[in-house]
Amino acid sequence: MENREIFSAISTIPPVFVRLDGRAFHRLTGLLGLQKPFDEFFNKAMVAACTSLVAESGLSPEFAFTFSDEISLYLTKLPFNGRVEKIDSVAASYAASVLSMALGCVAPLAFDARIVQATQEFASEYLANRQNEAWRNHINAYCQQALISEGMNGREAAHRLRGMPAKEMHDLMHQRGVNLAATPAWQRRGVLVHKELCRKEGFNPITGEEVVVERSAVVENRELPLFSSHEGKEFLGSLIAGA
Repeated sequence: MENREIFSAISTIPPVFVRLDGRAFHRLTGLLGLQKPFDEFFNKAMVAACTSLVAESGLSPEFAFTFSDEISLYLTKLPFNGRVEKIDSVAASYAASVLSMALGCVAPLAFDARIVQATQEFASEYLANRQNEAWRNHINAYCQQALISEGMNGREAAHRLRGMPAKEMHDLMHQRGVNLAATPAWQRRGVLVHKELCRKEGFNPITGEEVVVERSAVVENRELPLFSSHEGKEFLGSLIAGA
C-alpha cells in the first residue's frame, strides 16, 4: 500500500514558511455574530492559535505572523524529517482545533496549508509581502462594509471597489469620517507571536543566593512597525537572525 502514497516521501529543507489560510471563514461571521469589518474577539482567537502553534504544537516554529484568517509559521528546524504532507496536515489540523476551542465553534472549520521555501533574506521579503496584503485586506474590508451598510449587496460593493486605487479608497472612507491610517495597528499590520528570552529573578536553594535566570517565553506584538520601513527592516533582521 505504501508504494501508492506517491506524495508521502516529498520532503523539504529549512528554513520554510508554512502558510495557513482559513477555508470559507466568511460563514463564521454569521454563526458567531462577529463584528464587521474586523472583530477583536476573532483576532484574539487567531492569536491564541498562533501562540499554541509556537509553544505547544510540536512543530516548534520560531514565530507566527497573522492577519485576517491567515497564519504564517517560520520554521528553521523541521519535524517529521521535513515531510511536506505531514507538516502541512498537522499544522492545518492543529490550528483548526485550537481556533475552534478559542471561538467556541458550533460548526466545523478548516485551514488549508502550503510550504513556502525560504532563506533568511527571502524571509524578510515574504513577511513584508504578507503585511502589504494585510493592509490591502484592511482597506478593502472597511470600504466594502461601508458600501454594504449604505444599501449595496456584497456583489455590488465588490464591483464598485474592483480596481479602485488605494488613495480613492482612503478618500471614500475619509468622506465617511474614518481615517484608515488611524485604525488599530493589528488591523492594518497584523500580529506577530514569537519567542523571547526573558530575565527572571529566582532563588538558588543550594547557595542561598538570589539569581537572575533566562527563560524563553512566547509573546505577542500587536504594535508592529511597517516591515518595508527602515525600522521594520531592522526589526525583521533581528527577529530572523535570532531565529
